[in-house]
Amino acid sequence: MRILETVRAVDRRTPAHRDRAVDGLRALALLAVPTGHWLLGGFTLTADGAIHNASPLSALGGLAPVSWVLQMLGIFFLVGGFASALSYARHTGPARDWLRGRLARLGRPVLGVTAVWAALLALLHYGFAVPEGTLRTASTLVVQPLWFVGVYTVITALTPYCVRVARRFGILAAAPLLGTVAVVDALRYGPYGDAMPGWLSVVNILPGWMFAYQLGVAWAEGRVARRHAWGLLLGGTALFAALLLAFDYPASMVGVPGEARTNSHPPSLLVLALAAAQSGAAILLRDRLGRLLRRPLLWAPVVVINLSAMTILCWHQTAMLAAAIPASYGGELTGLVGAPDTAGWVLARLAWMPVFAVLLVLIGRYARRFEAPWANTGPALRATAGALAAGFAVFALA
Repeated sequence: MRILETVRAVDRRTPAHRDRAVDGLRALALLAVPTGHWLLGGFTLTADGAIHNASPLSALGGLAPVSWVLQMLGIFFLVGGFASALSYARHTGPARDWLRGRLARLGRPVLGVTAVWAALLALLHYGFAVPEGTLRTASTLVVQPLWFVGVYTVITALTPYCVRVARRFGILAAAPLLGTVAVVDALRYGPYGDAMPGWLSVVNILPGWMFAYQLGVAWAEGRVARRHAWGLLLGGTALFAALLLAFDYPASMVGVPGEARTNSHPPSLLVLALAAAQSGAAILLRDRLGRLLRRPLLWAPVVVINLSAMTILCWHQTAMLAAAIPASYGGELTGLVGAPDTAGWVLARLAWMPVFAVLLVLIGRYARRFEAPWANTGPALRATAGALAAGFAVFALA
């Protein structure tokens, strides 16, 4: 009964103007991040007892379509652009004050997780004799989702400009971003690809992830009609199919060890095609999803997930490591530590995922404090956290 009362209270306290559909889309995209990393990431165990990253996609290429469903960063950037545009429009002070507040909300959890892991590395190595290889693997996994925060921070800083071009050009403001990625892909994958410099792919990072964000800004400005949404859905789907079938793009939306090409780091045109299709579908389903989330039992989990957004992003890999590192002392354990190369491993990993979820909830009870303003921390403590975070970054990126 207490749970039902809490659920109803959450529903009553939700402002009438709150766009529940957008919050629901954000929650869905958030949950796709740990689900994808937990399902499509595995560990092998070496003779010295260290665990190393491995992917079931290396041996089980048939899992690639799963990555099409779980790669929902397009949706995340879409609703991010939508929410940022509305927030910016409501802000009455200088733009720099709005931006400072948004960036602080992104930066605090990142500083927290990296500082904690800097201390954990020393404790695990010197206190529990965890192999250095395991620590390298752990640091790589912890850093893995943080690149997203960095890119999102840069794009958020560009929100005033995104709003300006959306008001002038509407949905067409996203076209040059799509075109830039298409040109870069044509250069690096075309007949003269071998002559192109290695750094060329980096050009795709900003326009590639900004594409859906700009769509979201245009959506918030009322410049995306249903006909535009249908165009995104059908055009994105057609482009996605053409790139896969006629232009030999990798089928997986995430990187596969040993493969020469990757779609996500940096984003390829295939990622933008998927983002366009997802964005079109999301815009078309907005009203239906909003009505569905009027039900308190469905709305309450969405609120909880959104309130814990940065905690989920920053700590979900830690939850998986909290299970895998202790297990590695006992040798291989199917679905957790051991080569992810069989259907049995996939089934076992699915059974392990609720364990990871429980561990994330337990970790999140303490880690969520990093999302709140650090009102009771003095300069010395902040400087210490900064130094620890910097040390972790050096170790992880070395």
